[in-house]
Amino acid sequence: MTERAVLAGGCFWGMQDLIRKLPGVISTRVGYTGGDVPNATYRNHGTHAEGIEIIFDPEKTSYRRLLEFFFQIHDPTTVNRQGNDVGMSYRSAIYYVTDEQKRIAEDTIADVNASGLWPGKVVTEVEPAGDFWEAEPEHQDYLERYPNGYTCHFPRPGWVLPRRDAAE
Repeated sequence: MTERAVLAGGCFWGMQDLIRKLPGVISTRVGYTGGDVPNATYRNHGTHAEGIEIIFDPEKTSYRRLLEFFFQIHDPTTVNRQGNDVGMSYRSAIYYVTDEQKRIAEDTIADVNASGLWPGKVVTEVEPAGDFWEAEPEHQDYLERYPNGYTCHFPRPGWVLPRRDAAE
C-alpha cells in the first residue's frame, strides 16, 4: 500500500533531489499544481506552483516525517519566495490528498510555529490537491543529471522539530 503527497516549496529540482533520498520514498516527479492553467508547462503555468508529487510507503515513513523534512529544506516563512527565486511559482504549499493529511499538515505547521526555531511564522498554504501537470522531461531528475546545477534547498540543522510522543 502506498500513499501520495503533493508539496510545493520553491524550485522543484532541489525539492526532488533531497526528498527522493528519504527512506520509504518510492518515486517522485516534478510538475505544476495549485493553479489555473490546464496542461501547464514551464513556459505557461499561470498561477501554478512548482511542485513535487511523492509516492511513499507509510510503513517506512510517515506523512508527518515528510512534512518535517519539507519544513527543514525550504523556508516556509517567506511569501512567494525561496532564495533568489521570487514569484507565485515558488510559494510554499501543502496539497493534501485526504482529510487526515490536512489534519497532519495543520498540526505540523502549529508545531513549527510554536517551536520558535524558524525565522518567522509559517505562510505555507494548505489546500486540497488538484490537478498535477507533470513537468517536461528536462526538469525531471535535473540535479541527478547536473549535480552542480542550481538549487536553493538544503537541510537546515537548526530547523528540526523536537520529538514528542503524540507525533506520528
